[in-house]
Amino acid sequence: MNNYEKAFLVSGRNTIIHKNKKLDLIIINDDIDPPLVVTRHGVKEFTDEVPASKLEAKERYMELVDVSSIDVFGETKTLLFIQALNNKEYKVDYTKRGTDMFIRVHQDNYI
Repeated sequence: MNNYEKAFLVSGRNTIIHKNKKLDLIIINDDIDPPLVVTRHGVKEFTDEVPASKLEAKERYMELVDVSSIDVFGETKTLLFIQALNNKEYKVDYTKRGTDMFIRVHQDNYI
């Protein structure tokens, strides 16, 4: 993987596609929203300390994805779809954080 290749793709207005099983994605939406971790096994809330820099994340085999940055979507999202490497698409509804409906499987096989 060269320096310019990212471990994810952006598709449409609110879909992130995980494409590199060697790196986990840490998804950051807003300061008040909990960070998410996307692994090759799925999506869940990230309970550890978020890496302070991209270098620290790279040392931990992670990549930081700031949803509101210009490189990704340019604004925070209330609804986000994440396609993981386990052939499932997850729906993340930030209005339902703290409940069972916060992260759920949207499609079992998206391929």
